[in-house]
Amino acid sequence: MNEALILAIDQGTTNTKAILVDAQGKVVARAAHPTQIAYPQPGWVEQDALELWETARQAIEECTQAASGKILALAVTNQRETTVAWERSSGKPLGPAVVWQCRRSTDFCHQLAERSLEPLLRQRTGLTIDPMFSGGKMRWLLDHIPDGQARAEAGEICLGTVDSWMLWNLTGGASGGVFSCDYTNASRTQLFNLHILDWDDEILAFFNIPRPALPQPRPSRANFGSSVQIGNLSAGTPIAAMIGDSHAALYGHAGFQPGSIKATYGTGTSLMTPTERPIISQHGLSATVAWGKANGEAAYALEGNIYVTGAVVQWLEQALGKSDASQIEELAKQVSSNEGVYFVPAFVGLGAPHWNAQARGLISGLTRGASAAHLARAALESIAYQVRDVFDVMDLETGSPLQTLLADGGGSRNEFLMQFQADITGRPVVRNLSADVSAIGAAYLAGLTIGVWSSEAEIQQLSRPQERFEPRMSAEERERLYAGWQDAVRRALL
Repeated sequence: MNEALILAIDQGTTNTKAILVDAQGKVVARAAHPTQIAYPQPGWVEQDALELWETARQAIEECTQAASGKILALAVTNQRETTVAWERSSGKPLGPAVVWQCRRSTDFCHQLAERSLEPLLRQRTGLTIDPMFSGGKMRWLLDHIPDGQARAEAGEICLGTVDSWMLWNLTGGASGGVFSCDYTNASRTQLFNLHILDWDDEILAFFNIPRPALPQPRPSRANFGSSVQIGNLSAGTPIAAMIGDSHAALYGHAGFQPGSIKATYGTGTSLMTPTERPIISQHGLSATVAWGKANGEAAYALEGNIYVTGAVVQWLEQALGKSDASQIEELAKQVSSNEGVYFVPAFVGLGAPHWNAQARGLISGLTRGASAAHLARAALESIAYQVRDVFDVMDLETGSPLQTLLADGGGSRNEFLMQFQADITGRPVVRNLSADVSAIGAAYLAGLTIGVWSSEAEIQQLSRPQERFEPRMSAEERERLYAGWQDAVRRALL
């Protein structure tokens, strides 16, 4: 009998991956293709939507060549908030994919704030007004497409997050593609009401986004349609799960219960902890859907989004002429302390818990004795400090003691960072050794949908290779260093 396999696509900011997962939760095949990012002017970040799809298609073809079993279902996870507009009749993109980091909708967000809409938006959507979220990006796209508003009202234009763009193409595109999204991605648009689990008509009016242009929201575990044939992926394969990448990572850690908390270290970093109901944060966090359940209900979470973490390492690589992140880590290890040097990487403002779009990057504490090694150490430490900023607020607001930080993502490969993270939070960090936690989480959901696994309890019993980092720093040193970070942030916010 052929082995049961699930194909999971992970369309991220810097690459698109496809993995095959077996019934033991193990990755048995993998393929990846890089994606290009453009910065056409300060604060703008965009990608080619056709390239996002093409890299997914290529990854599927390569990954499925190695399939030795039967692919029973397909799952999709994706970079969130990134927004695509395309023509329904042809499937042709009508502009760039506006990436989650992009600030081009800042002026529109200011207009919303001036109308005193923040309290209502936070109460219904769980999100503060910020250019990161998709609703403002959709507004910008319609304003820059000829006759965009009229065409959207007529249903000629599709406005979607990356999951909906992937689904559209996986199911045939203009030849009959399904136009839908999942609850988690919808909850990052600032157009989705967490309490009714649907688009909010009053908020759509605030943004002037026509409902006919939006995908149908569905639970993360659902029948999203059937695939076309791609390589060895058979036509008619059910697409049984879709979920945003940060949510999928929490699921991939089996962080199902309140008290769990994970940090996904990527270009930016997302911390997320499950909650029993939406908690409207009073300290700069976001309430969000953790995942949509098969019965149409939702699990919820508190989230903190940090704009720049891995990106500060990439920036420093270029500035110092280094070839990869490992060289930055080795440089940082050459000094035993930061010697008072702090790096606040507010390249596009600061996200949670500050939400200050005007903040700008800052290096403070330089002396004549400061070196490139001190700068490298300060850059890596800045990631851990920003994570602590969010961790402390989550610990305060959830009411569930957060004892251990679950870590994944490219940045979690950095040994120095993981140890310093444990030191500066004063909590153990448990690093998942898989490079595919988000894709595995999406595969778990698809497997539950089609019956490969019967319950989340069964998924919790699956093997997950991990490594643990215990805090070694004294409480006095921890708070001294953190006070220096807080002082540097105050300077960046001026």
